[in-house]
Amino acid sequence: MADDYTIPQHWDHYTAQDHAVWKTLFERQTALLPGLACAEFVEGMRQLPMAADRIPNFDELNATLKPTTGWQVVAVPGLVPDEVFFEHLANRRFPSGNFIRGAHQLDYLEEPDVFHDVFGHVPMLMHPVMADFIQLYGEAGLRAQRIGKLTELARVYWYTVEFGLLQEAQGMRLYGAGIASSFTESVFSVQSPSPNRIAFDLERVMRTNYRIDDFQESYFVLNSLDDLLELARIDFDPIYARLNDGVSHPPRRILEGDVVLHNGTHAYSQQP
Repeated sequence: MADDYTIPQHWDHYTAQDHAVWKTLFERQTALLPGLACAEFVEGMRQLPMAADRIPNFDELNATLKPTTGWQVVAVPGLVPDEVFFEHLANRRFPSGNFIRGAHQLDYLEEPDVFHDVFGHVPMLMHPVMADFIQLYGEAGLRAQRIGKLTELARVYWYTVEFGLLQEAQGMRLYGAGIASSFTESVFSVQSPSPNRIAFDLERVMRTNYRIDDFQESYFVLNSLDDLLELARIDFDPIYARLNDGVSHPPRRILEGDVVLHNGTHAYSQQP
């Protein structure tokens, strides 16, 4: 393993069972996502050399991705330290686990694998706005780590890149990778009456905790992907100063001043 935690993908080491798991995951998500995923995700998927029959080869992905937005996928053995992660993003390298979950883990995996990282993230990296936003986020992450604001900034990534929703003319659509790669949360996030759906407000998001062990209780909704670049280019220092009061909010709470697009029933989270 290199100092930046990168490793060879070793594509030839994948077994027939590994490719079969990819096929199962790929086929059920591509059948499910029309009408749920945003147009930019669908178009990114269409342009990439990604199919059901085999786990993508990163070299082949990069041959399309890098000329389009300057990004490339690099293999890592799993989660990497925050500083390493941000350094990769700041240099338009997306770290992807080179392993795939077992057949018994189709619906939940604690550590992101090649399906989450490639199927979930890479189609959006084909879009210039997301490509720029994630690079700028990597740069902001390095600074936030130095000044002790990483917890607050991480919430921005969580509620956009991982679990973000977008309002399109046709209705609510998903663009976050954590949703796009999840068979059950894809439908839950867009269609279930259980979660809140709240118009995105940066400081509100930076004060909101999130669930790492289950479906989100609130999703934050952008009007346009272009809003991401506005978020990335603002001066964070005044917001960081206000965040010094330490106030944070539970994931399900509706606040005065929220633009509530859907006030959730929270029926799911109240189940025994």
